Amino acid sequence: MSDDETASATKAVNDWNTNVIAEFRSHEGQVGGQFEGAPVLLLHTKGAKSGQERVNPMMYLDYEGRRYIFASYAGAPTNPDWYHNLVAHPKVTVELGTETFEATATPVSLEERDRIYPIQGQRYPGFAEYESKTTRKIPVVELVRVG
Repeated sequence: MSDDETASATKAVNDWNTNVIAEFRSHEGQVGGQFEGAPVLLLHTKGAKSGQERVNPMMYLDYEGRRYIFASYAGAPTNPDWYHNLVAHPKVTVELGTETFEATATPVSLEERDRIYPIQGQRYPGFAEYESKTTRKIPVVELVRVG
């Protein structure tokens, strides 16, 4: 991919994220389109290099009293930037519905990942498809509320 193509793809993703974030905030955490009826949160991370705040909408899984997010990146061969950011800076902010809170983001062990990821894939088949499209092990991250 050329630099111009990469810049264009990044702008398209950023524009899409901006629209989803605006819809999330104006509809008390509910969004339509591909997220219609799905559990969605906004994850605030700090840029690994820049230190700038980044906000990404994503689906989550509440399971066995714990909350998980998935670095699926639609099955791309690399992890999404937000994953690298939270590995560098695990203190994150979460918007869920009309509530905002601090959390610690911790990638789970491979064993735990292999137990949790299939549950998300059963509930939302797109996640199973993402896993089939890539050779990487899609990371699963637990969000633990602080306070």
